[in-house]
Amino acid sequence: MPDRFARLVLAAILVLLALFVAQPYVTAFLFSREVPRAVTARGDLAPAEATTVALFERASPSVVHVFAQGAARGADLMSLDDESEQGQEGGRSGNTQTGTGFVWDAGGHVVTNNHVVQAAIQSGGSISVRLSSGEVVSATVVGAAPAYDLAVLRLGRVAKAPPPLAIGTSADLKVGQSTFAIGNPFGLDHTLTTGVISALQRRLPTSEGRELSGVIQTDAAINPGNSGGPLLDSAGRLIGVNTAIFSPSGASAGIGFAVPVDVVNRVVPDLIRNGRVRNPGIGIIAGQEATAARLGIDGVVVLRVLRGSPAAGAGLRGVDPQTGAIGDVVVGVGDRPVHRLADLTAALEAAGLGQPIDLAVERDGRTRRVRITTADVAENRP
Repeated sequence: MPDRFARLVLAAILVLLALFVAQPYVTAFLFSREVPRAVTARGDLAPAEATTVALFERASPSVVHVFAQGAARGADLMSLDDESEQGQEGGRSGNTQTGTGFVWDAGGHVVTNNHVVQAAIQSGGSISVRLSSGEVVSATVVGAAPAYDLAVLRLGRVAKAPPPLAIGTSADLKVGQSTFAIGNPFGLDHTLTTGVISALQRRLPTSEGRELSGVIQTDAAINPGNSGGPLLDSAGRLIGVNTAIFSPSGASAGIGFAVPVDVVNRVVPDLIRNGRVRNPGIGIIAGQEATAARLGIDGVVVLRVLRGSPAAGAGLRGVDPQTGAIGDVVVGVGDRPVHRLADLTAALEAAGLGQPIDLAVERDGRTRRVRITTADVAENRP
């Protein structure tokens, strides 16, 4: 009897083991489907998804891919400020600088970043634009504003003109608002990334010794090739032009910067009308803020005074080229203190061209008031 029971138990174990080994094969035989499976209905998109899809479909036809062919010249095409690892984020391929742009008006004008087309402008190179339809057309530079890192192109003959992008305002933006960036990162056409406004009133150095204030910071992924592309709000309106990233690696680290649309809406019409922007200034080249801070100076050090400028007419002095002695330091405009270059440029832009302003200037430990009339400083460049 015990032997029979043991045999039964052993047989049961063998049967179970056989079933365990055979189970995958039996399952595959019984349940395999050798024809396409039926599609499961998903239902409607979530409201947020539907809104984003509609936004992209509405805005993307207005976004273009810009190719600027010219002699690449190192730092001219790269960082705005290498020491802070803050850089312009256009892409490069050989001699070609690539970026993004968007259609501004029905006249075929396209807005992009100045640094995307700068090499082509300087070397007399060529610029071409690929539309969302895939059509590639030539483009010419209408005007550029390096101080704002903006440029305007005019498209050549196109089969069908793309629509202008809707324009919003940056005056009422709030931290936490949704943002949408459309561009061509790493050459990948019409890529959409999303995020929020991370901060407002950031400051961004540009060329011409200036600093752009009121810059929008966003965590929407911005990478090389996004330069000049639109930053949109949830209504699909332009609120900024993506221009730079802050990244140790050169790729998106969640900190991107955009020129506010209210600046764009002021600068671009000037570029279309005049080919350049008339910047109110006094005709000085400012010293580096980091150097001034190390020296314990609170204000804008006058490094050099441009010939024939209002500053030269008022007797302002720059740094002595022989001894390195500091001349004048601008510490105020009207009744407002000036701590850095952005304070001075903001006050000059608020005053406008041809307007008298009162500067507080320190020299040799003494402060004096100087009245200067602003002028278009570009006209006074040597």
